Amino acid sequence: MFVPAIKGQGTDEQQQKWLPLAYKMQIIGCYAQTELGNGSNVQGLETTATFDSQTDEFIIHSPTLTASKWWPGGLGKISTHAIVFARLIINGKDYGLHGFIVQLRSLEDHLPLPGITVGDIGMKFGSGAYNTMDNGVLRFDNVRIPRDQMLMRVSQVTREGKYVPSNVPRQLVYGTMVFVRQAIVSNASSTLSRAVCIATRYSAVRRQFGSKNGGLEDPGMVIDYKTQQSRLFPLLASAYAFRFVGEWLKWLYTDVTQRLQASDFSTLPEAHACTAGLKSLTTTATADGIEECRKLCGGHGYLASSGLPELFAVYVPACTYEGDNIVLLLQVARFLIKTVSQLGSGKKPVGTIAYMGRVEHLVQSHSNVQKAEDWFNPSAVVEIFEARAARMSVSCAQRLSKFANPEDGFAELSADLVEAAVAHCQLIVVSKFFDKLQQDIPGKGVKEQLENLCYIYAFFLLHKHLGDFLSTGCITPKQASLANDQLRSLYSKDPLNDSVVPDGFNYTDHYLGSVLGRYDGNVYPKLYEEAWKDPLNDSVVPDGFNEYVRPMLKQQLRNARL
Repeated sequence: MFVPAIKGQGTDEQQQKWLPLAYKMQIIGCYAQTELGNGSNVQGLETTATFDSQTDEFIIHSPTLTASKWWPGGLGKISTHAIVFARLIINGKDYGLHGFIVQLRSLEDHLPLPGITVGDIGMKFGSGAYNTMDNGVLRFDNVRIPRDQMLMRVSQVTREGKYVPSNVPRQLVYGTMVFVRQAIVSNASSTLSRAVCIATRYSAVRRQFGSKNGGLEDPGMVIDYKTQQSRLFPLLASAYAFRFVGEWLKWLYTDVTQRLQASDFSTLPEAHACTAGLKSLTTTATADGIEECRKLCGGHGYLASSGLPELFAVYVPACTYEGDNIVLLLQVARFLIKTVSQLGSGKKPVGTIAYMGRVEHLVQSHSNVQKAEDWFNPSAVVEIFEARAARMSVSCAQRLSKFANPEDGFAELSADLVEAAVAHCQLIVVSKFFDKLQQDIPGKGVKEQLENLCYIYAFFLLHKHLGDFLSTGCITPKQASLANDQLRSLYSKDPLNDSVVPDGFNYTDHYLGSVLGRYDGNVYPKLYEEAWKDPLNDSVVPDGFNEYVRPMLKQQLRNARL
């Protein structure tokens, strides 16, 4: 995030100075925002940057222990510079958070510069996992930097100490986060697809339960069991859904960037809401999905050699870094409530909230599905997701209006607001999946398979959130039952009940790093082989046997004198 922050918030002169150094690796940068005492509450950050007009410098300082920067990746041992977010203080007045480029270590011997205390925060979740990243702690003791090392595209401080805000919206600060979060969404697809590929391949290998008489003859493949399909196939569908919405987010970010260069900031709030909400939705589903894949592999899924425990440990921080998932959904909810409040102003909703422009129709409409096959109509599916999202947002807005203090209402209804945000984000994913199917998709039968997966994803969400759809009156119980029938029928369609679709990701055995997910299906011999590689098997008699175990076996233990 060091380079994107400079590109998004630095002036042309600052970019010309710092970006070549970063690109050539003449400096190594990190992004120091989160503190020991404040993470998601960015406005509560305590680090200060006080302007000294006599020396034309900023004094960067950590006034408390909780002001210590905590978690920045690359900070612990490697970074020479950091983008430090601190409260700008001029003549005793607090002008809020701003970014500053601060050198942390010498470029000669890599030692911390005077006033800098920096190190690693220690071991994290998992034995390997994210422990390869040197997440760091950083404290400042009145560290001075030149005035021109404040990122000044959004606002400037003159030589005389005058604060000059530019005509560039402060939302531009979100540009860096938009870039990172759209990358996180794309990564969710690739990570979930790895877990699904492992679980699907192993489910096609594992055979279990033969005849009802308890014999050994003809045990069935685990993947043929409906309980396995109903847990596994929605995850496969989710992996493709996240891939396509990730592709769309890349386009959105590019579009926003081009608009920003033309001083058009109109789409930035939507881009921020989209990336925040979809980051939350996809990372939560992916973390939960990896764990579900582990359970789908039975006891062997708990082995390190399955590749799933490590994959989970590496991925699960994504639910917290770059924005806690619940906090992000609350930001989306604020965007939705603001959109609802502006519906009567004549301002037409566009982009992912364009459906709000039909809110009067959506709050009164009812699904016209009468028979099971009617559900295989993209417009019928998308409209009930639109109706659900619109009705939940409008309902929250109506209840919020009854509070004298809107913030009190927001706090009281926060759980409902999160659900409304989830409904909106799921609508985006479903609609972008259907949009993808309108394109030319090469490969014999590929488009048909993706259509099946698209409907599996949509019907799975409908089933999972059935309470929302029924309570808002979007569908009837009968229509819900028909959708569930179609979902069950999709599980039985070839080639969904084998490993053909997961193999479409083209993952090698080396990349998967899983004995259970081997392409050749040679699982059991390789599991047996892996077991003997364990260091515990280097010796036949374990260390400590003669000291502790043998005396117990020979009843030669002495009683403690207590």
